[in-house]
This record gives sequence, structure tokens and C-alpha cells, in this order.
Amino acid sequence: MVKIGMISFAHVHAEGYARQVNENPDAELVAIWDQEEYGGKQAAERHNVPFYEDLGAFLASGIDAVVVNAITADHPDVMVAAAQAGKHIFTEKALAIDVTGCDQIIEAVEVANVKFMISLPSRANGDILFAKKAVDDGILGEITFGRGRIAHSAALDRWFSGSSAWFADAERAGGGALFDLGCHRVDVIRWLMGEPKSVIAKINNFADAYPIDDNSVAVVEFANKALGIIDCTWIHRSGPNMLEIYGTEGSIAIGHGGMHFETRKLDEEQKKEYLENRPEPPESPMRQWVNAIEKDTPMTITIQDGRNLTELLQATYLSAEQGRSIELPL
Repeated sequence: MVKIGMISFAHVHAEGYARQVNENPDAELVAIWDQEEYGGKQAAERHNVPFYEDLGAFLASGIDAVVVNAITADHPDVMVAAAQAGKHIFTEKALAIDVTGCDQIIEAVEVANVKFMISLPSRANGDILFAKKAVDDGILGEITFGRGRIAHSAALDRWFSGSSAWFADAERAGGGALFDLGCHRVDVIRWLMGEPKSVIAKINNFADAYPIDDNSVAVVEFANKALGIIDCTWIHRSGPNMLEIYGTEGSIAIGHGGMHFETRKLDEEQKKEYLENRPEPPESPMRQWVNAIEKDTPMTITIQDGRNLTELLQATYLSAEQGRSIELPL
């Protein structure tokens, strides 16, 4: 049984992670640490576990692992402390606000040799896994273009207040819609299309609901000269969140309630067989992490994936701030 402590309830997904821990027969939520303003004390009462105001005492309380839901700006401090205390780490995205913070976390995790997982649940989506396999197998030919949209109505409907108000504070969150919600599409586009070479972006505030970005578009050039468009917004009332990949021999479009797949590499019978043999989605990031702690099983998402995500996010914001293309790596 893995004894798990929660580091903060600042993130809106914290309660969901607590539920995942308690629903796992190999894990148990046993303690919570937080800064009072983020709701950890109330969460400890709900879950009937001890609440800690001192991080050192929390890490010394007999826990085996931590789930990090702290504000993004605090990620390096709390994760380095957890790693140095020998605790396995699961974290909400993004890994850190910048690559310097990511590298501090990576060094601590590697020295401590603890199991690490960053929550990027799109990596366990069946359609996205199929797209990754088709890209890797060359079924789409050479990849030429990709487009990823992710959006909801957080600014239109003013979702953030009280303990979640930090989402609209750039110093604590790193950025707005793109840095939070955009993580999912930024990660997937980079995963499917490879090493980014440069990025140019426009990021602005449309709704004026919060003092932070709520609307953005970025154009990424990849090492193979393919181009990718990533758009993210908190001002989306309706419509699909599409993910599209195009190559010289085919395409995949995910959205509108399904997946559309075309290729000249396969005839109709071969295409049908290829679709029937699509990869099985792995377990959720949380279950993979607990299994790795208990059974030393491999995980499909790495700490370097987290750094890659932050690097592209950081470059995108730099591009918008400076009004020019930003070369990668940073």
C-alpha cells in the first residue's frame, strides 16, 4: 500500500486526484499540506486525514509519495524538497514556469531516483495514440502540418475566484489560458511532430475578465520543416476542439465526436485491419505511477516530456512578448 500525501489543493483537479488515490486498492491518502488560502485544511477535514502547515513535518510523516497540486510557481521548491526526502512524485502540469525550474526538479528527481509522473492524460487517449502510431509507422508519409485547438469558457463565465484565483495571476500560474489549458495541445502537437525549431505567437486578452491571457495562437516550425498551429482560449462558447495531422500520404483529424483517417499507403482492406489493430490505451497516469512504485513497472510519460512542454510554452510567451520568432532549444 502506497501512503500518499497531497501537496496543496490549489489546482482545480486536486479533488479528482484525491479521489483517484482513494479508489486505487494499492494507494491510500494519508496526509495533506497546504498554504491556508488554497483549501488544503478543508480538504483534510473532508478526507479525515491530518493537515500540515509545515512542509518538512509533512514530508517526515511516514508518507511514501506525494501528489503535487501547488501553484505552478511553487513546483520547484516543493518537488525538490519531496525528492530530497525520498518521496515519489506525481504532479499536475505544467512541470514548472520555465526551463530553469524544470532542470532543478529533474536534477533532484534523478539524484533521489524516485518515481516521477506528470499528468498529461492526452497521452492515454486512444485516438491520439492511434495518431502517434500512424505517424511513427510512416502511414501518413512525411508529416507536413498539424493543428491543435483546445478551448473552454473560463473567461466568459469567470470560473476562477477564491482559492482558484491564482490561475489569473501570471506570477503564480506562469500564464493564463495557454499555460494552463494549452498544455494538453502543446504537449500532443510536440509529441506527434517532433523537435520544434522555432515559434511565433500572438497572445492577448479578449474578454477582460482576468488580468491574464485568454486567447492565443502559435505557429511552430519543426525540425523537418513541418508547421504546426496551436490555438487556445478561455472564450470558447461552442464548437469542436480539433486535433489534425497531415502528411504527404494521408491525414488524421480527431474531433466532431470521432476520428477521420485517410492514407494512400494502405488499400481499404489494409486500412481496416490497421484500424482494428490500433494500440490499447495505457492506464491513467495516476495508475501508472502507483504501479511503478509498487511493482517497478514502466511508465509512458517521462519527466523530460514535462520539460519539453514547458520549453515550448516559455518560448511561445517570449515570442508574443517580444514580437518575434523565438528559436529553440532555449
